[in-house]
Amino acid sequence: MNYPFEKVADGAEETKLIAEEFAEELNGGDLVLFHGNLGSGKTFFVRSVCSALGIDGVTSPTFSLVNEYHGEKKVFHIDLYRIEKADEFENIGLYDYLSDEDAVKFVEWAELFPEQLKDYDFLITIEYIDDNKRKIKIERK
Repeated sequence: MNYPFEKVADGAEETKLIAEEFAEELNGGDLVLFHGNLGSGKTFFVRSVCSALGIDGVTSPTFSLVNEYHGEKKVFHIDLYRIEKADEFENIGLYDYLSDEDAVKFVEWAELFPEQLKDYDFLITIEYIDDNKRKIKIERK
């Protein structure tokens, strides 16, 4: 995959193919940030990447804040939507997850805390175009 990567995915199957290709790029310790509006497909993209890594049953961590999965790689799936202040990163142990050098970390709603997430490896922006199309942009830092 060449970066920056940008494509309008026409349907879930094309999005899944992009996610599977991206999965091949990941190494333990990578921090992958997601930007995108509610319903843009962030969790679907993470679920598709995880599927390519041999992980099934991926769900949104909106209420749990962090879901941990094990497959070809250890994965932390983090959702910051309900976090209100940066102090909560320390209080709920998010820095411990983010510093794990063995795990791939996916962080949804990363745009809410840019100062705490400066040292990322990839930034994925998903833009809702219509019910079937999403503009997917993947940047490597």
